[in-house]
Amino acid sequence: MFKVTKSAADQVKNAAQQGDSEGLALRLAAQKNADGTYQYQMGFDETTEDDIKFASEGVNIVMAPEYVPLLDKATLDYVKLEEGEFQFIFINPDDANYSSIS
Repeated sequence: MFKVTKSAADQVKNAAQQGDSEGLALRLAAQKNADGTYQYQMGFDETTEDDIKFASEGVNIVMAPEYVPLLDKATLDYVKLEEGEFQFIFINPDDANYSSIS
């Protein structure tokens, strides 16, 4: 099942407060490229009746059913890449880029 780290959850909650998006769920999507790498998308959104809904670290998450197999083993983290530079990253063992960040 998809997971959110505490660091990512704290940042998502902060972004929701700052962006006037409190009460909206975090929508996730992914696309698998021909080379086995993945592209990820996320943003705050309303839920629909067809969405898969769950929570991780206090963050309400939604995704369309077709994205569940692509994101099932993934984790969303918020990490320091360089001094003063933080970024959300998706850690997904099914992504061909996974070995380069693990």
